[in-house]
Amino acid sequence: MWIDISRVRQNYPALLVSATLSLLFETVWYSFFLNAWLKGIGRNQQWLETSGVSLWLQCGTAFLSAGLIAAAISGFTQLTGRQTAARGMKVGFVLWLGCVLPTFATEYVFELRSYAIFAINAGFWLVSMMLMGAIVGAWKKTDRR
Repeated sequence: MWIDISRVRQNYPALLVSATLSLLFETVWYSFFLNAWLKGIGRNQQWLETSGVSLWLQCGTAFLSAGLIAAAISGFTQLTGRQTAARGMKVGFVLWLGCVLPTFATEYVFELRSYAIFAINAGFWLVSMMLMGAIVGAWKKTDRR
């Protein structure tokens, strides 16, 4: 059985808001867990300040990634039932549980990373994907004809 993706109608303003809020939430999340996160990746504040990595590149990548994830959550929400905030959150959770959690678990067990950094990173995506699901689930695209 093929899934009829022609039924998916992406709401681009909802995707934009979802990606923006995910990026803002990421800023708050990792600011709160900054010291534990730095310790978990084996770095310190000095490294962070002198790494020379482009903040624009980091934020742009995070924004685009969140937008793609929001679009996937929106598509799966529309294809699997009614489009509501609660269903969007459920879809976000199920996609996190089925894709993010096992991917992170496999990476972290082979990279010998700590449970703390696993919880920080996976926890961010759990909350963020459920937040994006609520937005794209609640914000239905309207027909303008």
